[in-house]
Amino acid sequence: MAMVRGASFCLLFFSSFLVLESVQGNPNYKDALAKSILFFQGQRSGMLPKTQQITWRSSSGLSDGQLANVDLTGGYYDAGDNVKFNFPMAFTTTMLSWSTLEYGKRMGPELQNARASIRWATDYLLKCATATPGKLYVGVGDPNADHKCWARPEDMDMSRTVYWVSPSNPGSDVAAETAAALAAASMVFKKVDPKYSRLLLNTARNVFQFAMQYRGAYSDSLGSAVCPFYCSYSGYKDELLWGAAWLLRATNDVSYFNILESLGADDGTDMFSWDNKLAGARVLLSRQALLSNDKNFDRFKQQAEDFMCRILPNSPFSSTKYTQGGLIYKLPGSNLQYVTSITFLLTTYSKYMSAKKHTFNCGSLLVTPSSLKNLARKQVDYILGENPLKLSYMVGYGQSFPKRIHHRGSSLPSLASHPQSLGCDGGFQPYLHSSNPNPNILTGAIVGGPNQDDGYPDERTDYSHAEPATYINAAIVGPLAFFAGSHTG
Repeated sequence: MAMVRGASFCLLFFSSFLVLESVQGNPNYKDALAKSILFFQGQRSGMLPKTQQITWRSSSGLSDGQLANVDLTGGYYDAGDNVKFNFPMAFTTTMLSWSTLEYGKRMGPELQNARASIRWATDYLLKCATATPGKLYVGVGDPNADHKCWARPEDMDMSRTVYWVSPSNPGSDVAAETAAALAAASMVFKKVDPKYSRLLLNTARNVFQFAMQYRGAYSDSLGSAVCPFYCSYSGYKDELLWGAAWLLRATNDVSYFNILESLGADDGTDMFSWDNKLAGARVLLSRQALLSNDKNFDRFKQQAEDFMCRILPNSPFSSTKYTQGGLIYKLPGSNLQYVTSITFLLTTYSKYMSAKKHTFNCGSLLVTPSSLKNLARKQVDYILGENPLKLSYMVGYGQSFPKRIHHRGSSLPSLASHPQSLGCDGGFQPYLHSSNPNPNILTGAIVGGPNQDDGYPDERTDYSHAEPATYINAAIVGPLAFFAGSHTG
């Protein structure tokens, strides 16, 4: 009897396991979309509004810009630290705007929240671009000093150094990315706030002209203030291409097409990130070739398809590694940033292809819109828990998610629970090195992700895997909206 009872118990256990599997295998994209956008509220700097939903955060950085006698309050902290780096922040803004332009109709009630998350960044970027003629402010907070502290943003008492580029200290990369962000956002607000939209577009034009006229990498001008954190490793030609592509889409002004032609940025790539924009610019420009059948853009379509052939796992030209569990694996540091950015390009190009029933070949492999869509879904589902660990890499989504993320505000007690200042180094011993879960849940945050063996230790000090970042989240908003809003997938 004992044998039989054991067998029936096994059977019961197995069938309930199957049910669990099927629940896991059907992610709630709408819930994930709402959370992916809510995350940005946890990264806000400046005076928080009454509508703030992540309530363990309070206002911070209220004197930002004072050292340069300008108001640079607002914007976002880029990741788990308390620095405002404009280069990744502008890329984040461009990606949120692109997500909203491509997938706004599928966002439902989240469209308003997406616009609010974009505006929080553009209000700040506008200040950076217009506060002082001849200067573009590109960051607040000394990253080397900041990284010596484990402090809440609300407690910051170190001096908030201000950084800028100018004609004598150029930064074509950060300026062109800022122009891309403002141009993309100008289209998001075109109908809902035409006056704001015009301001964004005019500022984008001016900042882009500055990027073109005074050529140079911001890493060369600013050195250790931005390197190794957000060094412009790929140079600035990709940002000029990206900025011109966005201004062309926002204005239809042929002068931007002429700039695209003159740049000759033709290198092949299998990457897309806050640093390297080539693939993104090509997918954006290929829209004209595919949707408008404009032959002038065929070269970009060809380059976009060359990129896809380097990503698809069964393509003869693939140069992309995958983990055993099926995740795109590019680099050990914060790998999910590349996964979300590349996934955005997969869904977006698939959408353009579907509209015209377009297919292409990677050697003998026929690529259909579904080829790209299925790979994109696999990546999204992996992030949401369809992986060997059955762990969601989005905090607050699903039953099991990272509990010890590398993030000052999340890992330290809130002002409400601990009103006294913790100071610069008061947070290290009891909090950073504690094995307890973080006291504050940064809902929607996507962490750096698993290692190449699909493993994830969930250790707060392991920043390359445990740190969330705005640009990881910004890129997944589009794919989540794509799957949330399409009943057939």
